[in-house]
Amino acid sequence: MDSLNSQKFFLYARKSTDVEDKQVLSIEAQVTELREFVRREGFPIVEELIEKQSAKIPGRPIFNDMLERIENGEASGIISWHPDRLARNSIDGGKIIYLVDTGKIRFLKFPQFWFENTPQGKFMLNIAFGQSKYFVDSLSENTKRGLRQKVRNGEYPGKAPVGYLNDVRTKSIVIDKKTAPFIKQAFEMFATGKYRLMDITDFLAKHGITTTGKKVLKNRISKIFNNPFYYGHFRYAGEIHEGTYEPIISRKLFEEVQNVLHKRSFPWHKVRIPKPFLGLFRCHECGMMFTGEDKTKFYRGTNRTVTYVYYRCTKKSKTRKCHQPFIRQEKLDSQLSDLLQKVSLRQDWKEKMLLKLNEEEQNISQSCREFVQKIREEIKQINVKLQFLLDSYLDQVIEKEAYITKKSDLLSQKKKLEERILSFEQTGNSWLGPMREWVNEASVAASIAKGQDLGAKKVLAQKIFGSDLWIENRMVRGEALNHWAALRAAPTSRNWEAQEGIEPSHSCFADSCVSTSPLRQF
Repeated sequence: MDSLNSQKFFLYARKSTDVEDKQVLSIEAQVTELREFVRREGFPIVEELIEKQSAKIPGRPIFNDMLERIENGEASGIISWHPDRLARNSIDGGKIIYLVDTGKIRFLKFPQFWFENTPQGKFMLNIAFGQSKYFVDSLSENTKRGLRQKVRNGEYPGKAPVGYLNDVRTKSIVIDKKTAPFIKQAFEMFATGKYRLMDITDFLAKHGITTTGKKVLKNRISKIFNNPFYYGHFRYAGEIHEGTYEPIISRKLFEEVQNVLHKRSFPWHKVRIPKPFLGLFRCHECGMMFTGEDKTKFYRGTNRTVTYVYYRCTKKSKTRKCHQPFIRQEKLDSQLSDLLQKVSLRQDWKEKMLLKLNEEEQNISQSCREFVQKIREEIKQINVKLQFLLDSYLDQVIEKEAYITKKSDLLSQKKKLEERILSFEQTGNSWLGPMREWVNEASVAASIAKGQDLGAKKVLAQKIFGSDLWIENRMVRGEALNHWAALRAAPTSRNWEAQEGIEPSHSCFADSCVSTSPLRQF
């Protein structure tokens, strides 16, 4: 046997944060036991080497440096707590065996394992390395199997995105009450089409949602807006799954955001509106929009300068030549005011209509039960289809790509139906609010028309006429929309007694609850 004087050892301790090292002694415990082992046996130690890294794959720098130093003759042996501390993969284990075969490593000492540099010893060492690799591979497969089952149960097996938290106590994902409202508001803002990704970044930073103290990058905002996690579905292994956690937004809002993202093929620049009536009128001759311009006039007699606002056709049509003249803003204002006054609601009508609405609110009851029941039956059918689809995939009747595509479609249909039921149950009488709002707006239309607030006139005109306002030969005309048109044609008096209620009468059929009342058009 070699004398201790001819032996030199590296003391090597390793532990990683991976699952396979969960039951392994800590580095401090390993070093303590190894030092006691060295003191008891009297082994000479060249250096203590400590590494905090997984051995599942090759590439540990301290381990590789140790083997290189052994090949250079600095030591002839290694002391470690167990062979699995040296290698859990075939390449590193093979390096150890090869250095033993070539005589570079003459001694391997373990408190928990016997080794001698003999054919039998190398055989047992090889078995120990093989067992370590088998344990890692088996643990990895079991972990993946557990994750797949977790996904099938609707549980997301990863770190929750911003707006959610990983609850370590229940091992589930819950809404972050501090950040979720701002994430939802960010979706709502972007869905309007009036905000850029940079605006959303600034909004989130203002409310404390940052990345390492800095504003969230635009590409990460895009990932948030493209993540189905926020409406209740999540992606895992290239497949969409239905989650059991609470969604922050609706599927409808998510799709609205997707439409805006799709349209944004170039950076959006906020348009500054310099004139109050800009974007309101079209040219009746060529169909192009009217734009506004400032014209300055100098009066010699009074030595003063006055700026007037004129509107003219943009004349951008490539097929028709336009001959429409300019029109002064004051004349536009006067004509628009006349149109607005014609669709105003009398004050005595306002009071009686609001009284009727209050009566309806007191008497309204739940409606369209057959509609809701039909939707629930459709959801049941989708669940049956999903189960049949899964069985077909497991029986290898259909390919994986077809399974994933069809499953995604069915889950999307199911989500939309569930949101339709939820929306109807929450807003069964939601028409009352818009109706009251319209009555109040119509009752103040005359005062707005007589006022000097051009911006308020433009907003009201857009509600009443939409895009149907035209200018021809300096004359303004337009057709009021729906209920506003009814006001324009309304008689001067009305018998409010012995009238049927003004609530919309409902007829619930296959696809939706249809209102037969002309007043429910909001």
